[in-house]
Amino acid sequence: MKIYWNRNIRKIWTRTAAFCGIGMLVLGILAQPVQAKRKKSAQYWPSGPEIVSSAGIIMDAETGTILYEKNIHDVHYPASITKILTTLLAIENSKMDEIVTFSKDSVYKTEGSGIARDVGEQMTMEQCLYGIMLSSANECAYAVGEHVGGDIGSFVQMMNDRAAKLGCQNTHFNNSNGLPDEQHYTSAYDMALIAREAYQNETFRIICSAKTYTIPFTNKHTDEETYLQNHHQMLYPYRTRKYLYDYCLGGKTGYTVAAGNTLVTYAEKDGMTLICVVMNAPSGHYEDTRALFDFCFDNFKVMNVRENETSYTQQDAERKGVLGSYEPFVALDASSHVILPITAEFTDADSEIVYDKKDENILGSIRYTYADRLVGTADITASHASADTFEFREEEDTEPAADAASDQENTETKKAGVFRIDIKLAAVVLAGLLLLAVLIFLGWKFIDNFYNIKRKLHLGEREKSPYKTIKQNRMYRKRRRKWF
Repeated sequence: MKIYWNRNIRKIWTRTAAFCGIGMLVLGILAQPVQAKRKKSAQYWPSGPEIVSSAGIIMDAETGTILYEKNIHDVHYPASITKILTTLLAIENSKMDEIVTFSKDSVYKTEGSGIARDVGEQMTMEQCLYGIMLSSANECAYAVGEHVGGDIGSFVQMMNDRAAKLGCQNTHFNNSNGLPDEQHYTSAYDMALIAREAYQNETFRIICSAKTYTIPFTNKHTDEETYLQNHHQMLYPYRTRKYLYDYCLGGKTGYTVAAGNTLVTYAEKDGMTLICVVMNAPSGHYEDTRALFDFCFDNFKVMNVRENETSYTQQDAERKGVLGSYEPFVALDASSHVILPITAEFTDADSEIVYDKKDENILGSIRYTYADRLVGTADITASHASADTFEFREEEDTEPAADAASDQENTETKKAGVFRIDIKLAAVVLAGLLLLAVLIFLGWKFIDNFYNIKRKLHLGEREKSPYKTIKQNRMYRKRRRKWF
């Protein structure tokens, strides 16, 4: 009977252990730090219009997100859009009041567009850069290259080094102005990278967005000023008004017979700044650019990360490592945003926390992807002030003054159909349910086997014989003595 009892108990404990094991496994999975959201399905990315240019790209200036692409890695001659990198390097490696002297090579080894400078003429660096960006002056680009690099060859090497640093893989420059050269080429994607880097420089933005500029008297032009007009006709009606675009911020034109028409354009609308590059267009480069901008402005939207991010809590931060050591002074970059199709919500984007920042003040960043495209990042920084911070924390009791705002936010969240799940609370609830299930199971098994177990236990005991009881009776013993 003991053997049967042991087997019965062992069976019950085995099943109980199995249930507990499953419960612990589920709790262990819930307790793991989930660094990425579950990948969403059916992420739609709008397709753009057909363009006549051989290659074209639209890139968001803030995030680097590619909204439209056509043959973006094909190699083409850039022509004068080369001067974007020339101008950027000059700004970074000189002062605007430095004097640039035009050499014989800068005057006689250049052709095409220019502003008729003379050998020995002197202009400030600022004046030269306006000549480069507005009038596409080839002699100015050559003179600036010599001034910054010491000689044109050294400056060209600076151009190639900087392009490589930006991630350009299909680019090689051989001069500072873009005149035809078989060893001078790039791609639409690489040119967008260069244009994006340049636009982050404030001085460059001021120069490229200028519609006109006047160069004062110089040592060679003593009797007249030089009046410059921006050749980009989406910004300024240089020859016609039909290409003017209300949202255009500037850019750079280019043309040679070998390169065809090339065009880099910046435009901004509804807080979204875009860069458009078209290359090798026989004609219609302005029409292509406008069509691409209109398509992107109509089909995409910009969303601020800090105003919409609700997926990560302080608990997540602690589990993910370095973030927890900075509690509660953890903030999201207020200027970070993502670019998404207008049909998508912020929560539709996939996200993950990565730790690839070398800046000690940047603890990590949240990378957002949608339809297998990087659509934005947000740096997580260590803040030394409690104001205007994005706290990675769980929901907790707030001051009475904040309760009304919190209730209103929760009401708005419910109306919007957004539900927040607290992982810790879910784990506790699940553990309680598992424990209740185990108790119910044990109770059921006990009741089900109670009488069987009791009967089996009693079988091991010998029942007292009624005859033995009679024998022990005194009257019985007396009678027996009389009989015998």
